[in-house]
Amino acid sequence: MSKKKPDTSKYYFDNDAAMNVVHFFERELKHIKGKWAGQNLILEPWQKAFLMEIFGWKRKDNNKRKYRVVYLEVPRKNGKSFIASGLGLYLTLADEEGGAEVVSAAVDREQARIVFDTAKQMVAMNPRLRKHAEAYQRAIIVKETASVYKVISADAFSKHGLNLHGVIVDEVHAQKNRELIDVLKTSTGAREQPLEVYITTAGYDKNSICYELHSYSKRLLDPKDSLEDPEFFPLIFAADEKDDWTKESTWKKANPNYGVSLNEDYFVSECKRAQELPSYENTFKRLHLNIWTEQETRLIPMDKWRAVSEIAVKEEHLIGEECYCGLDLSTTTDITAFIMCFPNAEKNKMMVISKFWIPRERMIERIRRDKMPYDVWEKQGLITVTEGERVDYSIIRKEINELGDKFAMKDIAFDPWNATQLALQLEEDGFEMVQCRQTASNLSYPTKELLAWVCEEAVLHGGNPILDRMASVVVGLEDSSGNIRPNKKKSAERIDGIVGLIMGLWRILVTQNEPDLVYKERGLIKL
Repeated sequence: MSKKKPDTSKYYFDNDAAMNVVHFFERELKHIKGKWAGQNLILEPWQKAFLMEIFGWKRKDNNKRKYRVVYLEVPRKNGKSFIASGLGLYLTLADEEGGAEVVSAAVDREQARIVFDTAKQMVAMNPRLRKHAEAYQRAIIVKETASVYKVISADAFSKHGLNLHGVIVDEVHAQKNRELIDVLKTSTGAREQPLEVYITTAGYDKNSICYELHSYSKRLLDPKDSLEDPEFFPLIFAADEKDDWTKESTWKKANPNYGVSLNEDYFVSECKRAQELPSYENTFKRLHLNIWTEQETRLIPMDKWRAVSEIAVKEEHLIGEECYCGLDLSTTTDITAFIMCFPNAEKNKMMVISKFWIPRERMIERIRRDKMPYDVWEKQGLITVTEGERVDYSIIRKEINELGDKFAMKDIAFDPWNATQLALQLEEDGFEMVQCRQTASNLSYPTKELLAWVCEEAVLHGGNPILDRMASVVVGLEDSSGNIRPNKKKSAERIDGIVGLIMGLWRILVTQNEPDLVYKERGLIKL
């Protein structure tokens, strides 16, 4: 469970303390749902070892617990919330802490209540627990020790002044910032042996507090890393990115309860769905294999996208070729993308040329914050940097006119939300400008077609690293009618290039009336 055993000159293993928590779980806690409802819990070997490790190791100098912080990362349906509920009750009822204050917390009260309500039902099902604990809507109170276990929301500003013995934070990956966790952590300072328990599945936001905990845990688990933290106990069950995610051996590796609370039929069904729907692949990997993915719901299958990255797309070979364009300005302070789509340059393929602009002040901020190599891309001529804090539209206009002299631009699709001025100027320059509002009715069909073309390795993008990065983080938004389109709000970074690509493809589908295109020969791929 860790890269090395604790230093026995400083710590010792108290087997009685370790077995106390095991006995509490197996003698006092009952299953509350499913086929085992009402039956006593029987810990799986990994669960028993996990609990014994946390509560068994103690300090020789004061006989208090060695571990103060626990990080458990495990896929869904492996009983993590059940373990969290049991820990909340144990810390409140059986940890020999007078006036214990224990909280279940999460990104919102509804999520936090999942763990707390399970604990309440465990109390309700056991007469011995009911004798000592009174359960209310938001608190479980133990009057004889003046202890309380309660549920709180993520309104961190209202949590100052707590004196916590136990902290249970569920689904840490959903935390939007670190404020709640920082407040809860600092509230344990006055206790002699507090315990913070952070439980989660993998996430996708690598700028989050959860990924910070994940990365810290990985370092502690790495025998080659010199980092040590004797008070921090990490446990991660996950597949590796190089593992074949469609194989049962990978499913077993990532899921310690495989064959217990998870069965093969479930995984076969979910894996098949992920293979058929590229937009579900990341969800499957994240929730069921505990692999940190690049975005919430992957829209573009990156293995297919990158399969053609080595195929060169050279401007000089496309001079005079007919193309349809998408212009996505986003905001004046961020990236602007102009994507040219060439449907006839190669049979059954679409060749793509990408152009990007960014104001220098914004570029510097992104390099510092996101560690993105915009300065390198500038030197490589992949992005034009305009001086100041706002993108210079006059430079964009000039460069699009220069491109118009080289290629046979049929029309340019643009979102009128914030591009009206530049669109009017380009129209004055002789370009055919076509409004494309970012609605499901406009974008769903070309989005699905883009996915189909990518799956057939028919989108030749030249391996442009900026467009590649945008493809890797774009999130799909699907409505109840099955319409799907990119979701800028949910995507971790800018995706303007992919939006521009979809708008360019939209113009191809509309203006060419779909003749001789790939999907006419093989039909639409249903997503």
